[in-house]
Amino acid sequence: MNFTSAFTPERLQEAWTCLLNEFPFAVWETVYSTLVATFFAILLGLPLGIILVTGEKKGIRPLPGPLMSFLNVLINLLRSVPFIILMVMVIPLTRVIVGTSVGTVASIVPLAIAAFPFIARLVESSLREVNPNIIETAQAMGATPMQVICRVMLPESVPSLITNFTLAITTIMGYTAMSGAVGGGGLGKLALAYGYQRYRYAVLYLAVIVLVLITQVIQSFGTWLARKTDKRLKNK
Repeated sequence: MNFTSAFTPERLQEAWTCLLNEFPFAVWETVYSTLVATFFAILLGLPLGIILVTGEKKGIRPLPGPLMSFLNVLINLLRSVPFIILMVMVIPLTRVIVGTSVGTVASIVPLAIAAFPFIARLVESSLREVNPNIIETAQAMGATPMQVICRVMLPESVPSLITNFTLAITTIMGYTAMSGAVGGGGLGKLALAYGYQRYRYAVLYLAVIVLVLITQVIQSFGTWLARKTDKRLKNK
């Protein structure tokens, strides 16, 4: 099909009909899979990121060197695998967990697996921004490692964590679009299966625009929330 013929009045009307009938559920699938995958990725990545900082040689709770090396290698290995390949690799695990490898729910498993190493690195970066003098003061006052983590390191890094988690959410949303190529649901499936494969390019571009708008809303809200929780800005 000629590319320009994809934007005739008939095709645009078809895209508008698809927007009214198909897009609401596709948007819901995208947002649902993104938020659930982010939740599980944070559940795995947050403690792992804390361990990467506190468990190092000069950390507040040093762990054996071989264990720290293994964790770093594992994180780097998982982060280096392209998401679309990772989805195929974890199909057996996905079937064990959710009973199928196709659909929105099934896509949550590879999304979480792909995202939690990324989140672990983001948490590590946020925690390293905490002023070490504050940590040393807490330790001098007799705080245990767990108290230092829960009452000093995490509270002090909240604005940075919010910013990084917002980045993670938008990244995972981008992964959901790729999951449409191998059986995932949402806007990615709609754009590929209906827009690209059937030459409905108006639908394809419409799906991209909707994804961009959702991403902008999430990014703006995350930036606003990070500023609201930043004590440095409140003191100005």
